[in-house]
Amino acid sequence: MALDGIVISNLVYELNQTLKNSRISKIAQPEADELLLTCKGQNGQHRLLLSASASLPFVYLTQENKPSPLTAPTFCMVLRKHIANGKILEITQPHMERIIHIRVEHLNELGDLCEKTLIIELMGKHSNIIFCNEKGMIIDSIKHVSSAMSSVREVLPGRDYFIPSTQEDKKNPLVMDKIQVMEALSGKPVSVAKAIYTTFTGISPLIAQEVAYRAGIDGDAPVASLSEEQLLHLSNLFCFVMEDIKEGVFQPVIVRNGREPVDFSSIPLTQYQDMEVENVDSISSVLENFYAEKNQYTRIRQKSVDLRKIVSTALDRNQKKYQLQMKQLKDTEKKEKYKVYGELIQAYGYGLPEGATVLEAENYYDNNKMISIPLDKDLTPLENAKKYFDRYGKLKRTYEALSELILETKNEIEHLESIQNSLDIAVSADDLVQIKEELVEFGFIKKGHGGKKVRSKSKPFHYISSDGYDIYVGKNNYQNDELTFKVATGNDWWFHAKGMPGSHVIVKSRNEELPDRVFEEAGMLAGYYSKGRDSDKIEIDYLQKKNIKKPNGSAPGFVVYYTNFSLTIHPDISHLQLIES
Repeated sequence: MALDGIVISNLVYELNQTLKNSRISKIAQPEADELLLTCKGQNGQHRLLLSASASLPFVYLTQENKPSPLTAPTFCMVLRKHIANGKILEITQPHMERIIHIRVEHLNELGDLCEKTLIIELMGKHSNIIFCNEKGMIIDSIKHVSSAMSSVREVLPGRDYFIPSTQEDKKNPLVMDKIQVMEALSGKPVSVAKAIYTTFTGISPLIAQEVAYRAGIDGDAPVASLSEEQLLHLSNLFCFVMEDIKEGVFQPVIVRNGREPVDFSSIPLTQYQDMEVENVDSISSVLENFYAEKNQYTRIRQKSVDLRKIVSTALDRNQKKYQLQMKQLKDTEKKEKYKVYGELIQAYGYGLPEGATVLEAENYYDNNKMISIPLDKDLTPLENAKKYFDRYGKLKRTYEALSELILETKNEIEHLESIQNSLDIAVSADDLVQIKEELVEFGFIKKGHGGKKVRSKSKPFHYISSDGYDIYVGKNNYQNDELTFKVATGNDWWFHAKGMPGSHVIVKSRNEELPDRVFEEAGMLAGYYSKGRDSDKIEIDYLQKKNIKKPNGSAPGFVVYYTNFSLTIHPDISHLQLIES
């Protein structure tokens, strides 16, 4: 996981800078596994959010004040009793574990100074928040763990606190030099990256891959394949990273693929060459933004599951239908042969003996080459000719019908692929409402009876180019039509990824001649919001809106044009300013 020992070290450093010597003025428990501490000190007021969620444990400073239940849970009441108005003396991390200790000084009932420790364990499903006295005995915890739940350690009031020694073979990387690191890695029967994160405490697979990448080594290569020089170089780089951690030199970053957050860390991540790596001042800001944005994308994907399934099923059905229709169309290629057979029998069949099974004749359609035409011996020449003309007529009618059906099926496939692309770029529940409306309108979803129609507040993406021009991007086919035929005027410019589903992109030209950079940036947006967004290069068609036409009765988002310009771009939009979505 990205929330590793290095990120925890960064958090501890930041919390000490911000919260050390401040007093805990308020303690709340907004969720069953969350705490919110409000602290006041010389640096002002700060809120610290702690979560022991099994799926998403975290600790970070936040501006948000979450609502609390009317009746405080027991664990919250215990903390209020002991450390309300207590002074934070120190925040530490044992070794490189994913554990934070907050040592608090407070007055007991008799007015004597006492110390307590709030321990936050950020260990996936085993995450917990534990409150201990000065002797290390557990007073209470946000999650009680009995012997029936864990054979490794009980977390119950009255028990002694200890860190479970489930990783005894792991070493503390902060106390090792490059020779010791090299010896620890040498001979491991696993890949380089796995050797790093399984040998040292607090190192995630992400950091292990990063160290290998900086060393110019494939993280998936076996350790045994490395030369002694490569292993020494790897160990050196690993120690350089650890030196920065010991000295409190951190550089929090979020990695994004377009707008979607992919990873985060407290050190620069050079392995992501094709993605945006954003530097952030605070690790708390990194965690708060990353989890909020990641949750948004996760929720939208969950909400769109049913729509995706409907589109995928319909698309699969139409693609199979298209393949079958194309096979049937290929079979109609014989029709011209049957027409020629009929005409040649009519021309030469008068001299055939009764009961003939074949006609040998010159084919005047093919340079008078000889041709053999099979005959039914029980039919007259004229009847044989009629049989071939009948076959020709049937195949011709089939060809004409199939040509129309194939065009309809192809258009439906393109329509469904465009809806699939709209689902991929949706960022809110409102975006999904419009997509569902389109699926209902075109019969992919049955219309419901009664009920109030949900009004969508979804709007196109609005970007500002580097030269200050407004660029609009449709999120779905309805928005594409609206942008192209209502928002855009004749001299505005229209962009679209060539030959693939994608958004309509409109640049408001203000009746001015656009700088070259505007064309490139609009092309980047058209590429990014298309099916080819992961490609290195995409060809983009662009032209003025006045040259775009919409055929009568065509699906939303479908347009035609006959003359256009083209450019080839890399769909990187990380530098573009998004105004609203």
